[in-house]
Amino acid sequence: MSQGIISQEVNGRQEEGRRRRVAVVGAGLVGSLAALNFARMGNHVDLYEYREDIRQAAVVQGRSINLALSQRGRKALAAVGLEEKILATAIPMRGRMLHDVRGNTSVVLYDPCTKQCLYSVGRRQLNEVLLDACDKFPNIHCHFEHKLTSAKLREGSMEFRNANEDVIAAQADLIVGCDGAFSSVRQQLVRLPGFNYSQEYIETGYLELCIPSKSGDFQMPANYLHIWPRNSFMMIALPNQDKSFTVTLSMPFEVFAKIKNQNDLLDFFRLNFPDALPLIGEQQLVKDFFKTRPQHLVSIKCRPYHYADKALILGDAAHAMVPYYGQGMNAGMEDVTLLTGILAKQLPLDEALAQFTESRWQDAFAICDLAMYNYVEMRDLTKRWSFKLRKWLDTLLFRLFPGWIPLYNSVSFSSMPYSQCIANRKWQDQLLKRVSGATLLAVVLAGGALYTQRFL
Repeated sequence: MSQGIISQEVNGRQEEGRRRRVAVVGAGLVGSLAALNFARMGNHVDLYEYREDIRQAAVVQGRSINLALSQRGRKALAAVGLEEKILATAIPMRGRMLHDVRGNTSVVLYDPCTKQCLYSVGRRQLNEVLLDACDKFPNIHCHFEHKLTSAKLREGSMEFRNANEDVIAAQADLIVGCDGAFSSVRQQLVRLPGFNYSQEYIETGYLELCIPSKSGDFQMPANYLHIWPRNSFMMIALPNQDKSFTVTLSMPFEVFAKIKNQNDLLDFFRLNFPDALPLIGEQQLVKDFFKTRPQHLVSIKCRPYHYADKALILGDAAHAMVPYYGQGMNAGMEDVTLLTGILAKQLPLDEALAQFTESRWQDAFAICDLAMYNYVEMRDLTKRWSFKLRKWLDTLLFRLFPGWIPLYNSVSFSSMPYSQCIANRKWQDQLLKRVSGATLLAVVLAGGALYTQRFL
């Protein structure tokens, strides 16, 4: 037997030895993307989802908030050959359109220099595209209406309950939890020693409303993220492919509680959102507002994201965040990009997963904090002259000095680690303070010198 054939057989056995049975729990955006990447590496993947197949569902449970796709998510989609397909129907959002209480609007572009933008994509459509891609892999098997009821991570064993209430046992070499902020897989990790976990509910809830299309077209300019900032609360709207806008009203729960009936609601909108009321329609507003209660928003931090070589959590299961930076999906997809790059090094699996945790947790904590900050910026700071001045200054310096990358650009239009984005902003703030301080001192000294010459 030739040396080349022997080498091929040895490499084949080594490759076969690296192939594993991977159970991905959660067939949402991050879960289906993770399944694709594990399958592309030659693993056998079982993808479990407690809901029915979203592609056959008449009504989709859970949030329908439109998603703002940015660079990190685009990079992850490009890696599996799906970026162009998603962007073909996505709606570019070039900046924020701010609506004041008098109905006047102003535009703050995201990137006046290089013209980069966010893309509004439908959660359901994106999920369907990813699941369709999974169906093309013979080594991915999807199991819908399978709810994880128990798991023994050390043994790699799981039990699911299906739609018929049957108990189904399953086994895997690696269990990957992509099952959201209230992850069942993470609940198993919490029970293990050395796992740190914290959660914080904010005093703000949200309701989803809708601005429908009119005569087959958008009622507002389509290529913007619309914001109605009102100090302690706000409303935002993202464009949809059917020419409607998904509207999210975010307010403290105590403000929601003051709106008890139809008259309260209409008076509230006439006072705070007079230009949006005719766009939504009074009857539709009343129907949508009172059909459900305001939903809670939670921020979750934990570490490590793995247990030995047996279990791993990704996306919201690892770092749920409030949605105000538009990075929840993008950060979850970036998890998959980072993990895939580490696994490609062909390290022992426990070392690879440990490396993933170590390289990710600080950035995950950072984006959770940034998402909290951006809510304050969107509801309040965007109206202030100081915010607009800083935005103008950042744009000017970005245009003159390519190394000066504004915070929003570094988060949304680059793959710079989130913690580095914050560090980058800090040195910029310090530099501007020194420059402004020196300028003020120069003005004082010049004024003092002039006063001395003229009056002494």
